[in-house]
Amino acid sequence: MPARRDNVLIWGVELIEEATVEQAERTARLPFVRAPLALMPDAHVGIGATVGSVAFMEGAIVPAAVGVDIGCGMIAALTNLCSHELPDDLGPLLSLIEQRVPAGLGVAHLEAQTDVMESVGMPASEIGPRDAGKVRQQFGTLGSGNHFLELCLDEAQRVWLVLHSGSRGIGKILAERHIAEARSTMIRYFVELEDPNLAYVVEGTREFDSYVADMLWAQRYAAANRDKMMSAALRSLTEVTSDATVEVERINCHHNFAARERQGGRDGWVVRKGAIRARKGDRGVIPGSMGTASYIVTGLGNAASYCSCSHGAGRRLSRTAARRELTPDSLGIAMQGRTWQSEAATALVDEHPLAYKDVKAVMDAQADLVRIDHELTQVLNYKGTR
Repeated sequence: MPARRDNVLIWGVELIEEATVEQAERTARLPFVRAPLALMPDAHVGIGATVGSVAFMEGAIVPAAVGVDIGCGMIAALTNLCSHELPDDLGPLLSLIEQRVPAGLGVAHLEAQTDVMESVGMPASEIGPRDAGKVRQQFGTLGSGNHFLELCLDEAQRVWLVLHSGSRGIGKILAERHIAEARSTMIRYFVELEDPNLAYVVEGTREFDSYVADMLWAQRYAAANRDKMMSAALRSLTEVTSDATVEVERINCHHNFAARERQGGRDGWVVRKGAIRARKGDRGVIPGSMGTASYIVTGLGNAASYCSCSHGAGRRLSRTAARRELTPDSLGIAMQGRTWQSEAATALVDEHPLAYKDVKAVMDAQADLVRIDHELTQVLNYKGTR
């Protein structure tokens, strides 16, 4: 059950640092944020707004409470394969995925992806030729950081593909543009904030309409981006297994987004930064980290969390701290028995499982938010290393 502190409701309070709660309290004190703000058990400090927070906003939106990777989220596909149908050596599959799903900071396809125009088109705001090129060439690419593509097995040894990615460079460009504009508006109207990154746009203004249009477009782009990569991964899996490989189920969910919803008899914007929607019956994907479990879940529709749950395990160490405290050798030990980019262990050490919270403890802390349907164990992991 959650703990209440002032105007913040906290799931897994023992997993969350004091600085994280204090940051969430700053967001919750904004006059248009309906109390209480919900803090998920994987929460940690973010830029402006807390990662792992869910806020119900009436009449305004804080762009930083959505985040700079607008529409970032998860996709999972269940196949008709079982573990015994996989090849003994998954190296060729990893190579195929590396070819078809480019990964890394700023990495793009060499050629423009024309199907992006059919899927989502261009953002509402005017963008220059260089940014338009990013829209086309980064469509179907993974990114870097904690974005990944994995091959997993569930408790029945059925094969799943799981992927984490968002709106790539264009989502970041649009988000940072609107955050900067919101900050300028606050200065122009002499609005004082506890944190300038909590600058907001007010419903009924040009700034609000422009942000919402770009945000909703970026969410569509992110979802379509995940779909495109998943299709490429499934095609690769088919080539190393059997032409009879069939996709049985696909789950695609955002965890950095805002949506117009009715909660507690009132209409407003539910803003989730590092949280997925978990209405009763909603299917979701909650990953752990390299070397740990991921979960397929069904929402329980808990109104106290604005029908939300965690988006993952949540960071325990910053990237700088992880590189200082953890080693490539210990990462190799944690990844034993899996196919992964072991030659890039030094570049991946900040994604070490010990840099993250215990995902099982996170899941225990939100038993009133979601039901666990499947626990997934990874057998192949792919990440951007540049």
